[in-house]
Amino acid sequence: MGGPEMRKISIRFYNDREVRAVWDDQQSKWWFSVLDVVGAINGQDDYTRTRNYWKYLKTKLRKQGSEVVSVTNQLKLLAPDGKHRLTDVLDYDGVLLLAKNIPNTNAAHFVHWFTSDSDSIDGKSRDKAYTLWESGLMDSIEVGTTRGLQQIHGYLFGGLYDFAGQIRNVTISKGGFTFCRAQYLPQSLREIDRMPDDTFDEIVAKYVEMNVAHPFMEGNGRSTRLWLDLLLKHRIGRCVDWSQIPKRDYLAAMVLSATDPTMLHSLLQGALTDKINDRETFMKGIDYSYYYEQEDAPEPNRKEDNT
Repeated sequence: MGGPEMRKISIRFYNDREVRAVWDDQQSKWWFSVLDVVGAINGQDDYTRTRNYWKYLKTKLRKQGSEVVSVTNQLKLLAPDGKHRLTDVLDYDGVLLLAKNIPNTNAAHFVHWFTSDSDSIDGKSRDKAYTLWESGLMDSIEVGTTRGLQQIHGYLFGGLYDFAGQIRNVTISKGGFTFCRAQYLPQSLREIDRMPDDTFDEIVAKYVEMNVAHPFMEGNGRSTRLWLDLLLKHRIGRCVDWSQIPKRDYLAAMVLSATDPTMLHSLLQGALTDKINDRETFMKGIDYSYYYEQEDAPEPNRKEDNT
């Protein structure tokens, strides 16, 4: 464990806190960072305090002969100092067992989120997005066209939505903004297909127009961000490291982009990378892309750590 096969990184978000996981090819399961789980349940952002709390709890559980300690493993994850360091990890069952041993009213809320996340439409679609890249199918998708976007949407949501890959025929709106009206959508998409996309500026302009079109009933953002990365990769040898773009900044930029794309242009340009074939960059990008779509949940009641 911890060898080169342990490269598939996943990031889940609990109340805007990262819960990192690494895929184990040999055992076919995810391993979750204990410190991330503890920090999420305790509502604690201070890495040192979280580490000290886990050290205290682990000693206590070891004395009690708890199974949590015996099923804890270690592997290298990126630490706050930028170095990869060995850290404690637990599998799915181990995380549930750990949560039961943390005397915090948030623990039940966390368990509900943790157990339902993978079974949700977003969870299943996110797994499909991982497979889309790992299977090499991304290379078969038409680049920069409506048809290519339909291929992505159909793959991500096939079997989850009955309209997967299908252009909507009703008008939709969000947050008071009405997207392209259904009767004008076919013509709008034809015009977008004809837009040039050879430079970064042209690609961003095309992305903005596709967002305004919003061709599907649901799943537009998740599909179109993959479509954008594919376009950037093939045209200018770049992609977006979405983990470098904060959720609120991105959403604010997208709201403004229909009339002023300056903020969006700046965010995307600042997050460009040439790691177009890097597995970890792509996996993190998927996680952040799906995170952007999560509704902001109210913070549950927090219990202060007095240890």
